Amino acid sequence: MSNFNIHTRSMSAAPTINVTPLIDVLLVLLIIFMVIQPHKEAKLAVKAPQPAPPDIVEPPENLLMLTVSGDFRLELNSKPIEIDQLLPYLSNLMEQRPLEARTLLIRAPGTFAYGPVALLIDLAKGAGVVTVGLVQDLS
Repeated sequence: MSNFNIHTRSMSAAPTINVTPLIDVLLVLLIIFMVIQPHKEAKLAVKAPQPAPPDIVEPPENLLMLTVSGDFRLELNSKPIEIDQLLPYLSNLMEQRPLEARTLLIRAPGTFAYGPVALLIDLAKGAGVVTVGLVQDLS
């Protein structure tokens, strides 16, 4: 009879792990981590441009346009200016303007490097410019 027990033991199914409780634990952990995850999203303040009313036209003398040529010559409203004079000149202009009128547009060629334009944006912000707009020069 002992041969019979050995023989039946070899014919029985191989031992397997019951994975159903492991899947249950995994699903419970997944639900817990989903619930404790913070729902607060990081937000950047973005102002979408509003369409201008058709009857209001901004006078060109109120608009400041800083034009950069390919060889990094600067012109502020078509008047040549050196980069070392830009910060004091813009600071003086911005002190005379209300906050909502402290806008500067920077026009540079589309193939121009990012670094010099970032420097001009930094100088403008240091001078008190609230809004900086970038214009691609297509010529």
